[in-house]
Amino acid sequence: MPRIIAISNQKGGVGKTTTAVNLAAALATAEKTVLLVDLDPQGNASSGLGIDKSSARPTSYDVLMGAVPALDALHATELKHLHVVPANTDLIGAEVELASSDGREVRLRQALVPARDRFDFILVDCPPSLGFLTLNALTAADSVLIPLQCEYYALEGLGELTRTLGLVQQRLNPALVREGILLTMFDPRNRLSHQVVAEVRRHFGAEVFETMIPRNVRLGEAPSYGRPIMLYDVRSSGATSYLHLAKELLSRRRASQPGAARSG
Repeated sequence: MPRIIAISNQKGGVGKTTTAVNLAAALATAEKTVLLVDLDPQGNASSGLGIDKSSARPTSYDVLMGAVPALDALHATELKHLHVVPANTDLIGAEVELASSDGREVRLRQALVPARDRFDFILVDCPPSLGFLTLNALTAADSVLIPLQCEYYALEGLGELTRTLGLVQQRLNPALVREGILLTMFDPRNRLSHQVVAEVRRHFGAEVFETMIPRNVRLGEAPSYGRPIMLYDVRSSGATSYLHLAKELLSRRRASQPGAARSG
């Protein structure tokens, strides 16, 4: 079944866009057809995949405003199975324009209906805030993947986010579920990192991905070259981690399909 996954955390600097870009690339490497929708006005997911966000047209802004169908806003990437709907600062205006629009929370969901038949996965990179852009992503999504930095204050932000998701489920998207919590920027030399991992696993159990994303210099370098880590340095620990994450995600998807237990 096609899957729309919003990658969201209201706290910035948790590896959200890094995860959106590199999970999309890892799934594409596994020959899954993937669409990455950049819904962050900073457009970092777009530039991280080699798209010139200053000149790219059409964009996710045009899709949200109904000016262009989503399938007409696709931009190719270096990976055969990965396309992106890019973003730029036009999206800042979308927050204001959507505020007075009918059906303002469901624009993205309606726009992505035709894309479901073309892609195995649609990933949506959300801005680090709760506004109409993030609400559109959460309303369109089947599930939300939550990157969580292995630092103390990240735990406070996670509590806020889970309350927000509860409100979205009540009012806009009752079918929304948590795809899982991804621990990022893990430093095995740091005692606090291990404490955060233990605390999150204690509270959320199997919802937490076994895969953890380490602090990795190559992961930080790759966006400046406009390439996902798989194309920048496939032998790095960052690339290995995101490939493992894609494998784990696909395994979870297979296990959740009707009849999986019987067929296994």
